[in-house]
Amino acid sequence: MILCPAMSLESDLYAPVKALLEGQGYVVKGEVRGCDVVAVRGDEPPVVVELKRTFGLSLVLQGVDRLALTDLVYLAVGQWPKKMKNVRKLCRRLGLGFIVVGAAKADVVLDPVPYLPRKNKRKAGRMLGEHARRVGDPNLGGQAMRAPLMTAYRQEALRCATLLAVNGPMKVAALRATGDVPKAARILQDDIYGWFERVERGVYALTPAGKAGLQRFDRKSA
Repeated sequence: MILCPAMSLESDLYAPVKALLEGQGYVVKGEVRGCDVVAVRGDEPPVVVELKRTFGLSLVLQGVDRLALTDLVYLAVGQWPKKMKNVRKLCRRLGLGFIVVGAAKADVVLDPVPYLPRKNKRKAGRMLGEHARRVGDPNLGGQAMRAPLMTAYRQEALRCATLLAVNGPMKVAALRATGDVPKAARILQDDIYGWFERVERGVYALTPAGKAGLQRFDRKSA
């Protein structure tokens, strides 16, 4: 995607945006009651455009404020945002349009339409399932993602590791029978952490990595 050169002044965006709207039959005027651009065409709802050299929170807040005046609100910037996909998603959610202004013309990237999000029942189900299975509250909300999170899966793997550390090699059925690790078979077979090894059919033991994992997560394993 080609980047438009950033404009030195917000007012540099006005002429291309005005030309765009006038080409669609609008009567366009600048700085009307605090709005950067107001365009009117007959009895239709007015179009309001807020101008900024680059995309940012202040521009979004201005756009949201203008939605009290009309449903046809555009944000116009003089440079393509680095995360255009995220910007488009945000604007769609807020019901805002988006315009990128180049040296010669303004291009409409997104028209404002009411956003009606479709709920992802599968993702919601996973979230609620994780919440229900996780024991206690071992993670700090907002903690850096670099630190491994204590998930329900990891908690169950730690319970498997604890039983193996105490009892030595055990059968999967015996681990399940404790009631603490209902998904023992899947956890031992997948062994995504490298904590377990099969010593014979249906029997697993703890690896050195598993012992290290127990020490590392001892305080968080709830």
